[in-house]
Amino acid sequence: MPLLEEVGTVPTERYASGQEIFEHCRAIGRHYDLYDRALFQTKVTSVKWSDALSRWVIETDRGDEIRAQYVTVSQGPLAKVKLPGVPGIRSFKGKMFHSARWDYDYTGGDINGGMDKLADKRVAVIGTGATAVQIVPKLAESAKEVLIFQRTPSALAPRNNCKTDAAWLTGQPKGWQKERMHNFQENITPGEHPHSDMVADGWTDFFGRVGANMGKAAKSGEPFNPAEIMQDIDFQKMEELRARVLEVVKDPDIAERSLPWYNYLCKRPLFSDNFLECLNQPNVTLVDTEGVGVTRIDETGVYANGEKFEVDCIIFATGFDVGAAAHKVGGYELVGRGGMTIDEKWADGVRTVHGTQMSGFPNFHVVGAVMQGTTSFNYTHTLQTQAEHAVDIIARCREAGVEVMEVTPEAEDRWAEKMMTRHAIDLVKYFGDCTPGFLNNEGEVAGKPTFLGGTYGGGPLKYLKIIEEWRSGPQMHEDCAVSFKADAPARETVSG
Repeated sequence: MPLLEEVGTVPTERYASGQEIFEHCRAIGRHYDLYDRALFQTKVTSVKWSDALSRWVIETDRGDEIRAQYVTVSQGPLAKVKLPGVPGIRSFKGKMFHSARWDYDYTGGDINGGMDKLADKRVAVIGTGATAVQIVPKLAESAKEVLIFQRTPSALAPRNNCKTDAAWLTGQPKGWQKERMHNFQENITPGEHPHSDMVADGWTDFFGRVGANMGKAAKSGEPFNPAEIMQDIDFQKMEELRARVLEVVKDPDIAERSLPWYNYLCKRPLFSDNFLECLNQPNVTLVDTEGVGVTRIDETGVYANGEKFEVDCIIFATGFDVGAAAHKVGGYELVGRGGMTIDEKWADGVRTVHGTQMSGFPNFHVVGAVMQGTTSFNYTHTLQTQAEHAVDIIARCREAGVEVMEVTPEAEDRWAEKMMTRHAIDLVKYFGDCTPGFLNNEGEVAGKPTFLGGTYGGGPLKYLKIIEEWRSGPQMHEDCAVSFKADAPARETVSG
């Protein structure tokens, strides 16, 4: 959770609930006076650059027309919901919704549970990933029956949630959270060698083992293959997770069907203290489709394994379009210089500098950029990194009297070359052996610089160093065209 230190929030648990995270967001809004300075509940419909005004003209669904010198967008990769292309999906006559668009009018209750209106309902949950492990236990508390339709079992480790030691947290020195976030990133980045593990959770456990064994191999002086070491640790980890499934799930057949059979990072690793336990409840049924998935939906039910399952409600726990661009997620029209849309600019492929700036789109910044940017298992680290990047660039422009700042096509070319940087461990074979998913570019990894939605291959920490050096050194001046307030017109830019 970002900005704990600045705002003063003390989470009650190590892994806070959604409601508590939302309350922290509200606290951020109050702390920074955003309720008076922001337009909440307002959807942007178009963002267009005016050469005549040297300004962005933004329109909203409330009829606003706003002129802005700078625009920063931060839609995030987990906002555009994804529905499965199941034949007949539109024909279902019962209740149907995506988990991110929850209908409490139908289910009753709230984020804490108590969904009493499901007491006489058979509920189908399509998906067994990160969403399902959160919602199924709550559904199982109230619904008459919960049917979980599984295509691939998840790699599920215990979450080991616990109460926060408030005295410990409030007694930390200034800057503690940023140090902790950086330390976490060090511990989950191959090739880094942190001196401590300040977080010590399921993520750092896996990568810590990899790092420790890499260190032993390096000290031995003998030649070694980093990918083989990672594969050995991966197998050990997965064996532990499979053993836990067999221990927790009582029905041998259900347990066998719940065993993840792939490499640890092929799918997003999950953590839960109650999902596997739910599979022992009499009102919970696992429908394993053995990789096929749901084949059809009709007016009253779901088809899988050649059988129809009558249900009252279908909940799609099918995640998000992770690779979607910001304007696609936000659903607005984005038009740069000369009437060029972002889709026209990217007709032959994504072109950016650092994933955050684009030629033809002046004074425009993307925060949370995954495509040609970076990401982390702690995504707020990415947000903070790129937000500080945008703020620093804007501040430098204001201090220098720059009216319009825009990266050049040549700078985009240089970043495209940089994008071919590979990770410290060559993961092409590792991810190439995985089933298709967003972590391996839907199976297309051969000849690609990286995975994770086309991110920079050197990892978040190297990315952070690159953008910090870019801002403070001569490269920023070389990569940008600017015009000053006295310049006319704005499109006649000069380098430097």
